[in-house]
Amino acid sequence: MEDSRVAVVVEDEADIRSLLADVLEQAGFTVHTAETGQAGIELVRTVNPVVTTLDVNMPGMDGFETARRIRAVSTTYIVMLTARTEEIDALQGLESGADDYVTKPFRPRELRARIDAMLRRPRAHVATAGGSPSANGSAPAVDDEPEWLEHKGLRVCPETRVAEIEQAELELTRSEFDILAELLSAGRRVVGKGELALMLRGERYTGSEYLSDSDSRAIEVHMANLRRKLGESPQNPQWIETVRGVGYRLTAR
Repeated sequence: MEDSRVAVVVEDEADIRSLLADVLEQAGFTVHTAETGQAGIELVRTVNPVVTTLDVNMPGMDGFETARRIRAVSTTYIVMLTARTEEIDALQGLESGADDYVTKPFRPRELRARIDAMLRRPRAHVATAGGSPSANGSAPAVDDEPEWLEHKGLRVCPETRVAEIEQAELELTRSEFDILAELLSAGRRVVGKGELALMLRGERYTGSEYLSDSDSRAIEVHMANLRRKLGESPQNPQWIETVRGVGYRLTAR
């Protein structure tokens, strides 16, 4: 059984590793640390954390490859730590399976707020040989028919965290699933990039929030990955169309 208050810190710099451990321990986590990517992967396998922080620039196996290997074996929430001037690191981290990123030097309060927001989001769907569990790891009740959101053969079930095209299940990251579910819920209403960015953080959009270039680019990366997995082109979309300068909406039926 996964301990919901276990965290793993993968960081090669001792001072930062100690600071991250202190921040997470103050937030109520039991923290395990590793100095290398390979050691971090083995630690994730062993302690099964709910949250893992990864430094991008580590000797040997970097944070991107570490994230990809962790994502192959775990649904832990991954937070990438990247230098402020290296925005491309954050984008590559998201493509590697990270859920969020924090720039260095980071503020402990911001890190805790981002982790709290992630923990408010449902766990990702994970297929098993014995069937598909629900988001909390238990089998769904046979008498309860979950609600599906559907558009032209593409459908998602928020309760079980399953996405399908013509009954073929899609392998989506947590953020890709949440974006797709949000768009299917909105129908033909345009959903802005700022609204999607805040939704991924578990925050409510009021319309007056500032959308940074990095947040905008992160949503674009998630959308590009989502479209690739859907097998559609942004120039000739079957399911999701871009409203230039604003955001996204479903195509007309």
